[in-house]
Amino acid sequence: MFRMKVFFLAVFCFVLLFSCASGAVVIPDGLTPGELTQRAQEESDKNRYYAAAQYYNAILERFPDDRAAVCGAEYEIAFIHYKQKRYTEAEGEFDALIDRYNGPDGALLPQKYFILSNIVLENIKKATTK
Repeated sequence: MFRMKVFFLAVFCFVLLFSCASGAVVIPDGLTPGELTQRAQEESDKNRYYAAAQYYNAILERFPDDRAAVCGAEYEIAFIHYKQKRYTEAEGEFDALIDRYNGPDGALLPQKYFILSNIVLENIKKATTK
């Protein structure tokens, strides 16, 4: 009987722990784009992609005029979807990011995201044509 209680308690704790892992992240005000990116990377390193995306979305919402931060956040969100094998979604996001570079402010954007987006798009094409 005691073993059964311990087993159910362990299962309950396990379910509780992982059910909270994908919930909304409370993101403090006042964080810089760099701090938000750092926290997003920490979440992504732990395969907590939903939480990482929330930090990147905070960059998009809080710093819409910071071109470099916005491009970085958009790239990272698309890359999360790529890592999750959500290729259609990722492809659309990478295409939208590349379109920014073809716009009037394209020369002002960090070129690394343009280059990386094209590389990942090639990888998506290879993965989806197999």
